Amino acid sequence: MTEGKNIFQKTAADRLLFNPFTEIGKEWYLLTAGTPDAYNTMTCSWGAMGEIWGTPSFHCVVRTNRHTLQYLDHNDLFTVSFFDLDQKPALQFCGSHSGRDCDKAKETGITPVLLDGTTTFAEARRVFVCRKVYTAMLQKDGFVRAETYEKWYGKEPLHREFIGEILACYERKQ
Repeated sequence: MTEGKNIFQKTAADRLLFNPFTEIGKEWYLLTAGTPDAYNTMTCSWGAMGEIWGTPSFHCVVRTNRHTLQYLDHNDLFTVSFFDLDQKPALQFCGSHSGRDCDKAKETGITPVLLDGTTTFAEARRVFVCRKVYTAMLQKDGFVRAETYEKWYGKEPLHREFIGEILACYERKQ
C-alpha cells in the first residue's frame, strides 16, 4: 500500500479555509477506520468540528447497524476524508453499499493509502487524522423534541457519537 505522506502535506488546523456546512452537509466525506489490511469506510453527511477539551475535534455519528462501527470500536484512529466533486459518485456508492458485501475501493476506483498509521484515500483533497477520545450512544430520552427523534429514528437504529481529537490535517499536494 502506498504511503500517504507522499501524496499529502500537513497543515495546521487553524489555517484551513473550510466551510463545514458545505463540505460536510452537501459534499459529504468518507469516515474510515482500520488498518490498510482490514478497514472499512462509509459516506457521511452529518458531523461537526470545533474545539473541545482544549483540542481541535471532529464529531461524527454512526448507526449501530453500520459495518464501519466495528472498525471504529476496535481502532484508536480514524480518518475524515473530503474529496473533489468529481468523486461524488464514489461517495454515493460508499454510502449505499456495505463493506460486508463488496470492496468499496475496488468498486469505485479510490485508492487506500496509509497515513499516520491509519487508512485514507489517495484521491482525497483533505484528510483529518483523528484519535477517539469519547464515544456514547444517543438516547431517546435525550431528545428535547419528540418529532426530531421520530423523524430520524422512528424506524431506524440510533447513532453512536464519536469525538475524535484531530491529530493532523493534510491537504493533497498540488
